[in-house]
Amino acid sequence: MNNKTHRIGIIREGKNPPDKRVPFTPEQCKQIKDLYPAAELFVQPSPIRCFSDEEYEAKGIEMKEDLSDCDILFGVKEVPISQLMPEKQYFFFSHTHKLQPYNQPLIKAIIDKQISLTDYECLTYPQGNRVLGFGRYAGIVGAYNGILAYGKREKAYELKPANQCDDMQEMLHELEKVELSPIKILLTGSGRVAKGANEILEALSLRKVEVEEYLNKTFDEPVYCWIDAEDYVKHKDGKPFEYSHFYNHGEEYESNFQRFYRNTDLFIAGHFWDNTSPVFFTQEQAKAADFRIRLIADISCDIADPIPSTLRPSTIADPIYDYNRITGEEAPAFSDPDNITVMAVDNLPCELPKDASEGFGQSLLEEIIPLLLNSDPHGIICNATIASGGELTKKFDYMEDFVFKN
Repeated sequence: MNNKTHRIGIIREGKNPPDKRVPFTPEQCKQIKDLYPAAELFVQPSPIRCFSDEEYEAKGIEMKEDLSDCDILFGVKEVPISQLMPEKQYFFFSHTHKLQPYNQPLIKAIIDKQISLTDYECLTYPQGNRVLGFGRYAGIVGAYNGILAYGKREKAYELKPANQCDDMQEMLHELEKVELSPIKILLTGSGRVAKGANEILEALSLRKVEVEEYLNKTFDEPVYCWIDAEDYVKHKDGKPFEYSHFYNHGEEYESNFQRFYRNTDLFIAGHFWDNTSPVFFTQEQAKAADFRIRLIADISCDIADPIPSTLRPSTIADPIYDYNRITGEEAPAFSDPDNITVMAVDNLPCELPKDASEGFGQSLLEEIIPLLLNSDPHGIICNATIASGGELTKKFDYMEDFVFKN
């Protein structure tokens, strides 16, 4: 066991709009202290967390405004540059490793301040799959928002927004109000996001049907079909679909989605996409008379690429807008029945901050804290560390031009 004494701080979220999520709940902080007596743990006071300062104090956790004597700092979202403390080890979602231009100043400041940055998104097991993520809750809330938007669009029922529910149980209770006509719902993806979305469709007790049945039959009840890449793309040369080949050579494939947009009313997009992959449909295809989709809950939220109606991210406060199929322009929500209604909130887990924090923190507690405080034989933390000691680490040296450009 690593006997070094670590002083761990949980920082106050400083990014705007404010994020109520936490890396560890009060109970999880207590568990860390119980499991690792040599570790000291402090929490910076915050008026916006989904768990109050008093709830942390009730578990014996010390609140501390000045965390400058901590060596390890945990947050959730990007830390404002003005709040970065030099020469610390930080864990948070930095949104930098994909060369996101809006965070170039952040990664530059991290290097200038000789900070060690470990990005949650980059934490992977040796076989490559991610250790952590809020994907399940993105899927859960995204699908719920899609069902909520359908009720508003059809004037069929009204649901309380997820962010106004105290927790997931209250949100699921709201689903008892749902009355769906015999619509066809399509869900894409196979990861945590899609699995989370499927939880909502199962909670509605909807009938799940296979692809051929979905495409070729009509139903007197609402149904849904859950598909993955092998169903919505095909190799340009007619070769058999292979997942590993598709994910490495997306440019060799083309969309096979037309058959689905002719048969779908509500599309819940929970797939992973990158810019080598074919788009689901084009702006021209959306104009066609046989384009049936009228509501898209775009959880993936890749702006105006795979799904052209996703013109911009929407917000928790204002989650829905319309897309005019003919002009390709944004329109007010529910302003024309021929429009496509779009839900494209890009921070969905924030709508259920308590539940999302509990799930995320438990994974962090079980999977990462032992590696951090004991030993990390596979270098999982090291491999997710973007910068250290005033420079990019070897795995992330591809970012050099991006970081140091004028």
